[in-house]
Amino acid sequence: MLSAIATADESNSNGGGLTEDEIFDVLSNRRRRFVIHALKRTEEPLDVSELSTHVTAWELDVEPGEVEYEDRRNVYSTLQRTHLPKLEEKDIVEVDEENRVRPTPALENLDIYIEALGSREIPWSLYYVGLAGVAVSLLLAVATNTPGFGVFTPLDVGVFIATTFGVSAVVHHVVGRRARLGNTEKPPEVRKIE
Repeated sequence: MLSAIATADESNSNGGGLTEDEIFDVLSNRRRRFVIHALKRTEEPLDVSELSTHVTAWELDVEPGEVEYEDRRNVYSTLQRTHLPKLEEKDIVEVDEENRVRPTPALENLDIYIEALGSREIPWSLYYVGLAGVAVSLLLAVATNTPGFGVFTPLDVGVFIATTFGVSAVVHHVVGRRARLGNTEKPPEVRKIE
């Protein structure tokens, strides 16, 4: 399961920027996500051939130096014909006459969070709903003097709940930073496979 959340700063979100539908349309393709990831990680423009090598390496789960010419050629071709023109059309990248790709301010202002979940993982939103349910149940058990919970005071429960939510929020923040496009060596959805 893969879900994405993209946010933009004020200049991008009100007039002249990408709409939510356009952002999700761009992110709907894995190769475009990989291009965005690679561009967010570099300060210099990337040559299309170098970009295609990175995308191919991530798709095949190999190091860039291990990418075969035939594999890279296929990716290079689809980047040139399909994906880069679409990203240019949405004003996310610029491709110059020397075939170098650079991000536009629209991409630089776009913060994209990818939540790649395995079959046994739950999304953070569901985790917090469950945690709130446990907190309410615990409070009710203490308030009604349910056997086994009578030794706890409402203050004990409050400290436990605040600590649990606080620790969960810190873990969520750390995991969230690693799940943003451009923040790590490999894209989030590729790292999840490992």
